[in-house]
Amino acid sequence: MSIQAKDKDPQFIEQHKRRLSWMPWLFFTLKPKHLEWAIPWQQEIQDRLRELETIEIEDGCFIAPEAHLFAELGRKIKIMRGSFVAAEVFMHGPVMLGENVSINHRCSVDGGAAGIVIGKDSRVGPNCSLYAFDHGIEPHDLIRKQAVKSKGIRLGEDVWLGANVCVTDGVVLQDHCVVGMGSVVTQNVPSWEIVGGVPARSLGRRKPNEPNSIAD
Repeated sequence: MSIQAKDKDPQFIEQHKRRLSWMPWLFFTLKPKHLEWAIPWQQEIQDRLRELETIEIEDGCFIAPEAHLFAELGRKIKIMRGSFVAAEVFMHGPVMLGENVSINHRCSVDGGAAGIVIGKDSRVGPNCSLYAFDHGIEPHDLIRKQAVKSKGIRLGEDVWLGANVCVTDGVVLQDHCVVGMGSVVTQNVPSWEIVGGVPARSLGRRKPNEPNSIAD
């Protein structure tokens, strides 16, 4: 089959869509001939989400059809220009993604009551979990009956969470910090800091001469 025929073959297009769902960054490098089907495909997906949920999606975003986004009234999701949400992501508002944010496959992002904010140009690797809520463990009652609390989670700009990172409620990760693969972040992370481990601790600095700004 010639390249020209392959580009128009329905099976090829469906396979290409699956590839984009799991590797959404490829969407932003598509050739014009592929954009002919990719843009209407994305428009349909995003319009349906806007119709069914309280979701605001700016132009130039990619949302995998296999992603699960839930934003009932009072739990809005806002996705700003150039961001993507990959396959099998679970996202429950309130959540705000800044410009050019990447949420890779199989992440769980639950805003609780206080919400999750992820600053522009940040990268969240595959299988990360961000839960902006917690509940008590008092011995006088069953776990399922404990009171739930929510402080929220905030990631600054240019933050990178490696694969399989967990971030607990109340944590602030300031601009430009990096979290190593498989870490559990339970404390605030200053700007430019590199952390890793369970629980995460300082491993170094991305920019050694930059002042160590303590997160509030």
